[in-house]
Amino acid sequence: MRKIHIFDTTLRDGEQSPGVNLNTREKVEIAHQLEKLGVDRMEAGFPAASPGDLAAVNAVARAVKNASVVGLSRSREADIDAVREALKGAADPCLHVFLATSPIHRKYKLKMEKHQVLEAAQSAIRYAKKYFSKIEFSLEDAGRTEADFRAEMVAMAIREGAYVVNIPDTVGYLNPEEYGAIFRHLKETVPGIEKVQLSAHCHDDLGMATANTLAAILNGADQIEGTINGIGERAGNTAIEEIAMALETRSDYFGAKTGLVLSEIARTSRLVSKLTGMNVPGNKAIVGANAFAHESGIHQDGMLKEKTTYEIMSPETVGFKESKLVLGKHSGRHAFREQLLELGYKLEEEQLNEAFAKFKDLADKKKEITDEDLLALLEERLPDAPEQYGLESLSFSFATEAAPKASVTVSVAGEGNRSAEAGGNGTVDSIYNAIDQAVGEEVTLVDYSIQAVTLGKDALGEVHVTMRQGETEVRGRGVSTDVLEASARAYIDALNRLAAERRLPGGRKGAEKVW
Repeated sequence: MRKIHIFDTTLRDGEQSPGVNLNTREKVEIAHQLEKLGVDRMEAGFPAASPGDLAAVNAVARAVKNASVVGLSRSREADIDAVREALKGAADPCLHVFLATSPIHRKYKLKMEKHQVLEAAQSAIRYAKKYFSKIEFSLEDAGRTEADFRAEMVAMAIREGAYVVNIPDTVGYLNPEEYGAIFRHLKETVPGIEKVQLSAHCHDDLGMATANTLAAILNGADQIEGTINGIGERAGNTAIEEIAMALETRSDYFGAKTGLVLSEIARTSRLVSKLTGMNVPGNKAIVGANAFAHESGIHQDGMLKEKTTYEIMSPETVGFKESKLVLGKHSGRHAFREQLLELGYKLEEEQLNEAFAKFKDLADKKKEITDEDLLALLEERLPDAPEQYGLESLSFSFATEAAPKASVTVSVAGEGNRSAEAGGNGTVDSIYNAIDQAVGEEVTLVDYSIQAVTLGKDALGEVHVTMRQGETEVRGRGVSTDVLEASARAYIDALNRLAAERRLPGGRKGAEKVW
């Protein structure tokens, strides 16, 4: 089987999803899970965007040992220098340098002629070769670039020593036949093409990212670029899990496979979803909640007789379990520990005690505890540093004939507790107004969303909020069986993230969005 290399850009292109802002600890946590998944290369960020992003890329570079860590750079020496700094300490560093090549980008964005684009890219690769043994060059908007100029740019990159050349469908414009033909043409016409790996990077604006990527593989692509759960700019990127399972399930047709540890797919998907706050749709291929669910009587009958009647792959292959373990308030520590081990969590004694206490508190409020409940508890955010604020107490009153009121007590690091009472347009608004008064912060609530982690009237509620202060935008998450308490916890979580952002030199302000 031909091996297809996996270039994961969840930490870079995925983080460019509107509203997503991963802190350094979260980036490192995802990077460790991507190692377990077995990706070949992971793009950790765009170091020139901000000091905060450079520091986060460096933390990932130092943490990852079993994959190549990649930093993105425009065709500018200053950007390349930023990547050099960010990848210090990396076991296998790689520079990813790009420049737009299409007529529309040349005219309106770059204001450059063809020869100027060629010279700028050539100069950047030559400069980068002084410091990097591994360089990937990308032709931004390659799909809308003239065939002859595209081939000329690829030939130049090969001569200058790039080891991967990426041909992105930056705006998700192409169809599979067109995109596949580009790779076939380059393979047939560009001198020295055998010296490099060709890479496919597709966006999903027309819903064809997976199909286009598979077409590229059929026509000679050696590497595919994508994200976990398909997150990314606009409509997102190619979903890595879809490519991996398409190649695995239809190896007879594609004749190629990835080197991924497929059983880590579900856990990776869940971690990325939780830390980014981007929920996975129930009908999402491979990792959606309904991907292996069967409700139709005819389907159920077929499944009972022979699973392959309606399942072309097993849930165990990607890391899901068919059965649900039911835990309750009478369950002991041993049963709790064993279930965590089955879910893939081996906790130290102190961590286990903390998790068990959370479980017991939840079990007093819920009749049944499912695997999803346990995972939601375990994957609650841990702070990078001591938290600035903590929710000590919360009370509220509501009546149809009277305005709601809320009272809160918030602990402030180094200052003790502060209490406040406020009203608002609703109970959640009252709670947030009271917290604002208690902490003395002036923020704008940009978005608020709530969902049930599991089914039933006593479901665990998960709240995500997005708040803005000046140019800084952060997200917060809270979990509780009481949605109002979850709302308060999410708001406090966001305030702690805001405080952490202020401690970063330069913060993450001004991070440039690129393809």
